[in-house]
Amino acid sequence: MNRQKLDRLATHVRTGGPGTVRRKKLVKRKNNTNDDKKLQASLKKLGLSPIPGIEEVSIFTNEDKVLFFKNPKVQANLAANTYVITGKHDTKTIKEMLPQFLSQLGDIKEFAEQVSGLKNEEIPNLETTNFEDTANKEEENKNDDGPPPLESAN
Repeated sequence: MNRQKLDRLATHVRTGGPGTVRRKKLVKRKNNTNDDKKLQASLKKLGLSPIPGIEEVSIFTNEDKVLFFKNPKVQANLAANTYVITGKHDTKTIKEMLPQFLSQLGDIKEFAEQVSGLKNEEIPNLETTNFEDTANKEEENKNDDGPPPLESAN
């Protein structure tokens, strides 16, 4: 081999300037663990606590897409209204997820009926009354001995 060819090959494996040791293989290090440690330290500063038992999370985007997380790790700080969801996700359209959403809504309706003990026919209709007037009348009945209630400027 001639000198020019060796110099050309050596430029690809040299890690420093002229006069430094040549390496046969350039090693690329991964910093995934350092990134994870930094992320966990930042999340710890936010005061997040893990929420166990969440099987799936669906996040709706503006482009009619759904980010669907299966068995995610969820952390939350309820006082700060901060939630962190980590895990692998699938991006799906709303049309693909619609059957799953409808089946879940059916379960919620059945659960609400069981808890309340009311059926749709038993739920009373709201009358078109002013709730403030009704509340004032109830207060007058309770406070017959006390001073009269203040009237609003309406």
